[in-house]
This record gives sequence, C-alpha cells and structure tokens, in this order.
Amino acid sequence: MITRLPGRTAVITGSGSGFGLEASRIAAREGMKIVMADVQADALDRAVAEIEGLGAEVLPFRLDVARADEVEALGAATLARFGAPHLVFNNAGVGAGGLIWEHTAKDWEWVVGVNLMGVAHGVRVFTPMMLDAARQDPAYEGHIVNTASMAGLLNAPNMGVYNVTKHAVVALSETLYQDLRLVTDRIGASVLCPYFVPTAIGESHRNRPAGMRGQRPTHSQRVAHAMIGKAIESGRVGPAQVAQFVFDAVRQDRFYIYSHPQALGGVQTRLEDIVLARNPSDPFASRPELGAQLRAALRSQD
Repeated sequence: MITRLPGRTAVITGSGSGFGLEASRIAAREGMKIVMADVQADALDRAVAEIEGLGAEVLPFRLDVARADEVEALGAATLARFGAPHLVFNNAGVGAGGLIWEHTAKDWEWVVGVNLMGVAHGVRVFTPMMLDAARQDPAYEGHIVNTASMAGLLNAPNMGVYNVTKHAVVALSETLYQDLRLVTDRIGASVLCPYFVPTAIGESHRNRPAGMRGQRPTHSQRVAHAMIGKAIESGRVGPAQVAQFVFDAVRQDRFYIYSHPQALGGVQTRLEDIVLARNPSDPFASRPELGAQLRAALRSQD
C-alpha cells in the first residue's frame, strides 16, 4: 500500500503504450518521478515526450524485459537516479494464440521470456532494493504490481502459450504477496488480471525478436489473431480505466485487480471443476455461437 504518491518514484515497464502509458500519465498527474521502460524505442520516445510535457521528471530506458542483464541495468539506473522505487509495475507483455502443439520452441522462448521472466526479473531486481529502503526509512511505502490476465485464471482454447505464462504470473504474484508478508508490513503486491481491453497487445508480433520475424503463422495462429483482435477492439473498458484501477488497488492494498469482474463466473466454474475433480467445463457454455465459430474456423483450411 502507498498512501502518498507525490514525490515518490514509479518504475513502469511496457510504458510506450497501453496500460503502461496510461499508468505513466496517472503517475505524472500525481506528481511522481517515473522510470519509463519499453522495448519499442520510437513508442518510448513519444511517450516520454508526452509525460515530460505533463511536468514529470522521467528516466527513459529502452529494454527487453526477457533479458536479465537489461532489467538489472534498469534497476541500477533507477537506484542511481531516484533511489529505490516505491511503485514497480511489471507490465510489459506480448500476446500469442494458436493450438498449443503448434507453438515452436522460439514461440515458447519469446512469450515465456517476456510475459513470465520479464515479471520474474522485475521482482528479483527491485524487491531487494525496496526491502532495503524499508529497513532504512521507517516512512518508506512500496508496492509491486504484476500484469497477468484473466487468461491466468481461465484456460481459453487456442491460446495455449499465453495462458501458461499468465497462470505462472498469477502464481508468482500470489507467492510474492505471501513472501512479503513474512518479512515486512510496508511493501504490498497486486496482480492485474484484465480481460479484453483495447491495447496494442494484439499487434505484439511487431516486437518479435529478429530471428522470428520471417516465421509463417499456422492456420490456428491466424484464427486466434483474428478472433482475439475482434474481441479486443470491441472492449468497452479502456486502458485508462484499467490503469486507474491499478492505482486504486495500490492505495487500498488490494491484491486482485479485475477489469471485468463479470468474467469471474468462468473462474468459479473452473475452480469447481478442480475441487469436484470433473472434466473441464465448456468455456463457451454461455456463448455457444463463439465455440461453434472457433471450431468451424479451425476445421477449415481456407
């Protein structure tokens, strides 16, 4: 929990667009110092110019969160410029769909590297310096927010590698919350589980590593991209609202952050499946037309 934001420092990955950019805008309005990090240099440059235009003091940092050494360098630069951060938003992520057996080894390395290891590196690098700050300053307050997804609580078909990474981020975040409670009362943790929100995650392929850019998508991956893109575009909750949900949760010391609480019915059904040891329920039980559409698309090679 952080009760006072002005003058304090936020580290935000994926800050060139989406939730990260909107969180940077809120942090700037709150009078925070901001470390803005993103893999896409041009998007980061535009975002930094905007946030500095709001009067915020910004440390820009281009990095690939999948690379441990680059996140360690981010931590060192943050400490040197602003000291230990108070808010760390491990938000960078990429989207990927398709039948789970069709993901290549490089697909797994990329998506796991960004979505899971990017969060793990952020936790590994920043938590110790935050704990050290709490030991030295009795007024210190800190909070870590990790971006997962409703895909970390459900298992929608044709989204295999993405589901796996987001479930792992939920588990990592829940463990972080419990581990922090063992050693301190002044650093909190939250996990963000958005549903379909209009952001640029549907265009994640633009940031594929150089060795993957010529990789031809499979039929199921093309189907997933089209259907997920349509769902994202139709989202009624925007990234600015989700970013505000994040700051509200930080102030309230609330762990689970949902953009669409109405989607929790599917989570309850899944948990009942687990407790009752019954086979996984039809994820399209409430929207059978979507299931029929997906099956038809996957069985057609046109």
